[in-house]
Amino acid sequence: MMTEKMMIRSFGNEPPLLADGRRAPDRREISLRWLSGTFLTGITSSVLMGVALFAALDGRQQLAIPAEAYANINEHANDDDQVTRGSRLIAPAIAAKPSDRKIMEVSTVVHEGEKEVVRRQPFARVKMTLAANHVAPEDYPSFNPLTIFSADEGEPAPAARTGQIYGSDVESEVSLKTVAYPADRSDLKVAAGMTLDEVEENVRSNGSVLTDGAAQVAALYYVDPRRFSNDDNDVDLTSGLTARVLEQNMTVSAPEQITPQTEEFADDIIPARQPTPITKAMMDSGYPEPQAKNLAGNLTPLLGTDALSKGDVLRIGILQKGEQAKIIRASVYRGTRHLVTVALDDTDHFVSASAPPELDAVATAFDDTAMSAPSNQNLPRVYDGIYRAALSYGMTKDMTALIIKLLASNVDFQAELRPTDTLEAFFSVADSSGQATADSQLLYVNARFGDTQTRFYRYQDPEDGSVDYFDQDGKSIRQFLLRNPVPNGIFRSGFGMRRHPILGFARMHTGVDWAAPRGTAIIAVGNGTVEKAGWDSGGYGNQTIVRHANGYESSYNHQSAIAKGVVPGAKVRQGQVIGWVGTTGESTGPHLHYEMIVNGTKVDPLRVRLPGGKSLSGPALAKFEDERKRIDALLGNQPPAQVASK
Repeated sequence: MMTEKMMIRSFGNEPPLLADGRRAPDRREISLRWLSGTFLTGITSSVLMGVALFAALDGRQQLAIPAEAYANINEHANDDDQVTRGSRLIAPAIAAKPSDRKIMEVSTVVHEGEKEVVRRQPFARVKMTLAANHVAPEDYPSFNPLTIFSADEGEPAPAARTGQIYGSDVESEVSLKTVAYPADRSDLKVAAGMTLDEVEENVRSNGSVLTDGAAQVAALYYVDPRRFSNDDNDVDLTSGLTARVLEQNMTVSAPEQITPQTEEFADDIIPARQPTPITKAMMDSGYPEPQAKNLAGNLTPLLGTDALSKGDVLRIGILQKGEQAKIIRASVYRGTRHLVTVALDDTDHFVSASAPPELDAVATAFDDTAMSAPSNQNLPRVYDGIYRAALSYGMTKDMTALIIKLLASNVDFQAELRPTDTLEAFFSVADSSGQATADSQLLYVNARFGDTQTRFYRYQDPEDGSVDYFDQDGKSIRQFLLRNPVPNGIFRSGFGMRRHPILGFARMHTGVDWAAPRGTAIIAVGNGTVEKAGWDSGGYGNQTIVRHANGYESSYNHQSAIAKGVVPGAKVRQGQVIGWVGTTGESTGPHLHYEMIVNGTKVDPLRVRLPGGKSLSGPALAKFEDERKRIDALLGNQPPAQVASK
């Protein structure tokens, strides 16, 4: 058996080998070097982990909480009731995105004498969400309907300023001159025929320098030019060209960058304080009519009625991605008791579904002390929204006023903006900064207000140089005739039988009366020729009659004065001031008695069906369609929907 001494003897009892005079460590001692290293390592690791965590969170130090929870926190924090119905929707302020503006280099062709000049010019394409937080960099005119309809656009701009969109892309300015081919005879002498070797020699030596003075001329190759190249002396027949020619109807443009969008879900609560149809309740809350009718049609069979009763609550689940909002679920509650729910299935059809998770906002839907129903988050008027957005995107006040005038017949400028109202414009600019100038021209506008979409294109008639804007079918966007020649006036009396205020007996009132202060401007309701301008002895006082196209006439009566230059035979434009409101003739107060005459018969100006504006036809329509297709191809627009007919 091995004893302890034997164990020590077997391991040896020699002291450990040490170097440089060091001694063996004592187990009771602590290494300060090791201890300090351990502490420094721990501190460094903690600092690095903190930096990494802060970078990952990117400064976000708290998580988002539901809107109702935030409202409850605020209620305990202070006594001010600032919770509104809109706060239940997670809807931050709409912000304009840099991707909404794009500067494009576009080849245009203009006519200069006998030549057509193709050059690259900068154009701006802007997509404006009008409800966004735009700030106008300058003051703009206040809303005035008279100013809108009587705005003078001036003479048409010279065609050389911008021109038409060219079908292909060029890298520099190119001048094109078309000369009729001499089919009958030629002044050139006929030379003797050339051998194949002579043809090859001429192509080698002259193929790349075909010029006429300082102008480069095109060459027609009847053989493949690569046939005359070799490894020793490669011939580049395009070395002298200063322009790159592409195939016809081909456009080169940079790919548009698409910004990824995230989906957000929100619940909208609509309380019914009185019996209300589902469709009306939704439309009053800002939903489009097709969306409201579709949802009401799916809820009605399950609910047994198409209306909400007093005390019902409609809860709508919305999935929003970018500017697109999609209803994916809807529930009806009677008080807090769930009645029915419909939700979208995989085929985008509404089907019956189970009740969604409870929401406190349903129980507090009628709590007026804590909630009030805002109107589209107190958005500005359409008029202000257009001006603020257009000016902030580099458009001029004159260009914006033109858009206002072109949209005046289809858009209510005094209505409140909706979050989905948008305006897209395409116009020429001075440089890459995207700022329009007085020489800039508006080529295209696509406006969407609610369920109404208005799209029009600029077209200049090559015959007379006139400029107008047409829809996709070649129909002028302007109205043929306006119904109210006094935009600031107040309607007083309509068309039909009435008791005459002066004569005292019933007689036919053959027009409509617009009351306004004496001296209020009167505008022409359409383009035409003055047929009469002067005093009328039959009781109309100062009277002006304007003859329009297709048998239409307009009559303006009781004027205090007739504008200078408005004489028989003079041409007037729609919106031009032709006189001022007065009370001349048989009149009891300042007003305009306005009549419309169609083929010699007086008709009700407010009820008669008016024809549309000018429509293009024949060669003019074909040229307009070519221009429209070039713009649509450049902007990537979808072609207009085609309606099949028998």
